Amino acid sequence: MAQALRLAERGLCSTQPNPRVGCVITQGDQVVGTGWHRRAGEAHAEVLALAEAGARARGATAYVTLEPCGLHGRTPPCADALIAAGIARVVVACTDAFQREGGAIDRLRAAGIAVDVGLMHDAARELNRGFFARVERARPWLRIKLALSLDGRSALADGTSKWISGEAARADVQRWRARSSAILTGSGTVLADDPALTVRDPAILADGCVPPLRVVLDSARRIPPSAQVFNGAAPTLVFHEASVSAGKNVSKAEYCGIGARNGHLDADAMLGELARRGCNEVQVEAGPTLCGALFAAGLVDELLLYVAPVLLGDRARPLLALPPLADMAARWRLRVVDQRNVGADWRLLLRPDRES
Repeated sequence: MAQALRLAERGLCSTQPNPRVGCVITQGDQVVGTGWHRRAGEAHAEVLALAEAGARARGATAYVTLEPCGLHGRTPPCADALIAAGIARVVVACTDAFQREGGAIDRLRAAGIAVDVGLMHDAARELNRGFFARVERARPWLRIKLALSLDGRSALADGTSKWISGEAARADVQRWRARSSAILTGSGTVLADDPALTVRDPAILADGCVPPLRVVLDSARRIPPSAQVFNGAAPTLVFHEASVSAGKNVSKAEYCGIGARNGHLDADAMLGELARRGCNEVQVEAGPTLCGALFAAGLVDELLLYVAPVLLGDRARPLLALPPLADMAARWRLRVVDQRNVGADWRLLLRPDRES
């Protein structure tokens, strides 16, 4: 199963909106077939592993990181392929909530195949945390990416933030962008910094990366057509208030009007729409106001922070603009999921500790 998970990771940037899945087929202690899902619409991991195994699949064991599909979508059900190949046993890391009807496990067992579920369950879910978030709660996994100084500042008082982190950290961000279904920002960031919000690493692009959707929150439609987010290098979706007059659309972008809540675009409606469009992981690259609002609303699943060994002073902008706390008991609690050095900076992956 560990080998199957390593195979699944090879589709980290290319399977959107499908989950990342790997499969290993064994006869005794010999691996006879391997496969991993590469791209939506193409063969699934089980089919590729069965093709490699050939006749050796009969009586073999298949290790799959996600419950095989039992539904006929763009490709035939993998459950039927496993049954037809004569597989004797299937070991599944975790079940697939998407298959509320037509799931494969019962069908496999009905065909006389032994099925075990739960081996390396947590690792398999972690690999597809965005997919499970979208399917099980109808909104994507939301990650905020920010660079900050040692004194917790994200930009100078005038908004200047290039560059707090070093070159190695900025290269690392490219990989996190590539695994995302969408990169989200606000109109203020676009107007101040004019970011392109694309994956630019040639090695990542050559590996089949699906360009993330660029999502811009522009309630009053202030962004000019000359902005880089409209350059056609990747698809762009602009959310604006439904009550704002249509005006002239930029041909290389799609516009979506949604409601407002407390003077701001309805974040729940926005995330629901992204889920309906098949977005699994959404990376937010914005300023402290938008990031703070999403965090305070309980919509943020993790923080990706690059801490640089620099100081910006007490007049610089904060990491997140959050409402004041009445006392220490109300403080926002986070747990560290991962921490490592990236060049001269530290990279922290943190998640809200909602059980505290």
